[in-house]
Amino acid sequence: MKLRWLLLNFIWLTTAFATEPGSFQQGKEAYQAGEYASAAEHFQTATRQSPASGALLNLGLAEWHRGRAGAAVLAWEQARWIDPFDGRTAQNLAFARRAIGVEPPELTWNERLAAWLPVNAWAWLAGVSLWLAIGLTVLPGVCRRRQTATTQALAAVSLTVFIVCLPAHYGVLTRTRLGVVVKKNLPLRLTPTTEGEVLTKLPAGESARELRRRGDYVLVRTAEGQGWIERREFGRICPE
Repeated sequence: MKLRWLLLNFIWLTTAFATEPGSFQQGKEAYQAGEYASAAEHFQTATRQSPASGALLNLGLAEWHRGRAGAAVLAWEQARWIDPFDGRTAQNLAFARRAIGVEPPELTWNERLAAWLPVNAWAWLAGVSLWLAIGLTVLPGVCRRRQTATTQALAAVSLTVFIVCLPAHYGVLTRTRLGVVVKKNLPLRLTPTTEGEVLTKLPAGESARELRRRGDYVLVRTAEGQGWIERREFGRICPE
């Protein structure tokens, strides 16, 4: 698969793009001109103004072309966080990880469930399903009407949906601890100091789960093991 395949995934300004068009348009023009560093800066500005999956998708492409694989993977993971239905993001992530030889993050079952829908959807779905179940159960008695088999079935389905939303919502919370190593050959240290023993070196684009922080370092768990890395070289898929 050639790099040209990634170019086909460059998307233009769409109705789903909610931010001010100036930065995005400038990024698009810089990308077309082959000025990938400038394009990345403009797309970063666009995402700071109003995070959108389209800008993050294109930010990843610009970063990939300028040789920053870790930043590209991070941008695409952030795009998927916002819009898990965009197949182009998933394809770019799969392509990039094969190219640099890293694995996707290990997710728990509730995190995989949470990834089915946009993160905010689970809270809305939980609220709607709970109140619907309560309404279908209580309102017939308040209105002095006999509860039918249909209303009972709908109430049961609504309650089931609410129950499913609970572990999914917890999965959303735990997924916020996931991130990506941005720097190439980043030392994974035994202790959070510059003199700490180097356990291994992590490739750019490596997935990691944050455990805790101490000063300028963050304790992470990766496929290579557990240790401390520089905080500035670790990007969360859910920006703080």
